[in-house]
Amino acid sequence: MSIEKIRKKIETIDYEILKLLNERMEFAVKLKKLKTTISDPEREKEVIVYVRKHSHNLINPNFSEKLFMEIIKESRILQEKNMTLIGFQGEHGAYSESAAMLYDSSMVPIPCSEFTEVFEGVKKNQLDYGIVPVENSLEGAIVQVNDLFIDTDLKIVGEISIPIHHNLLALPETNYQDITAVYSHPQALAQCHGFISRNNIEPRPFYDTAGAAKMLSEERMHGAAAIASNLCAELYNLETIKENIEDHESNSTRFVIISREENTGKGNKCSIVFSTKHEAGALFRMLKIFSDANINLTRIESRKLRGDQHNYAFLLDFQGSNSNEKVCSALKKVKTEAVMYKFLGCYKEEKK
Repeated sequence: MSIEKIRKKIETIDYEILKLLNERMEFAVKLKKLKTTISDPEREKEVIVYVRKHSHNLINPNFSEKLFMEIIKESRILQEKNMTLIGFQGEHGAYSESAAMLYDSSMVPIPCSEFTEVFEGVKKNQLDYGIVPVENSLEGAIVQVNDLFIDTDLKIVGEISIPIHHNLLALPETNYQDITAVYSHPQALAQCHGFISRNNIEPRPFYDTAGAAKMLSEERMHGAAAIASNLCAELYNLETIKENIEDHESNSTRFVIISREENTGKGNKCSIVFSTKHEAGALFRMLKIFSDANINLTRIESRKLRGDQHNYAFLLDFQGSNSNEKVCSALKKVKTEAVMYKFLGCYKEEKK
């Protein structure tokens, strides 16, 4: 093996070490949410005993102890900062993470495998906030997220919409002509159907756009590519082969920020969820309440209630503040008319 190839291998290993170290620090700051004190001498001793025991071959146990003492020290420093954590679904580089950073760059984004994990993390105080997509301009409502809002007691405290630009990413050594398969989330594949079809590339669904980029980086598959954000190219040592391959330039996704507590600042947009009686005109009477009050609705989605084949829940957004007398009066009527009603929150509407 040549010097260049050996150095490339070392560089790849260094990248993996840094990635895992960052993941360890993320768990450390999450752990802080569950502890009353930062220092835990007994636990630290257990860690040192463990790393010394598993120091084999060229690794000297004394070196391992010094290294992990520094890691533990850095973990304490991060825990002392009492950082604000915001959970998002997907791997690092996901569009949800980009939206979280645009919403508030001071927060620490924490990846979660599922939307349910985001909601549970906020509910159990392991996360301060969560960010979830609720609708895409091309694909419509994010069904699983809407279902979670029907069952949750968490509150919406903010929103942000971002443009979604898909890019074709590949390993640095990949020849564009050799790409025969592309991995990504089914929605991303659908949004890039024209590009994929024109280039005779086989679309292969994956659980997440960023996850596809991460998998490609780790598996190093010949002739494969991923559709994801440019941030993924930077995070996973991939090259951007082609930018903005989506079929429609207007592609955007709206995200909302969830919290255990209601927004304490002034808001001008509200979200509610309700169900009506299973009878003719019930939904019309609900919507007429808003029409009579001259309240502008910005979104309404229907979802069948779990365990009830004959009834639906409706998620509704409208312009206005719950501190406004007209809005309060309308909501009071809605609550009286509804079979089930929840106020999800009042927050600042994002300006387009």
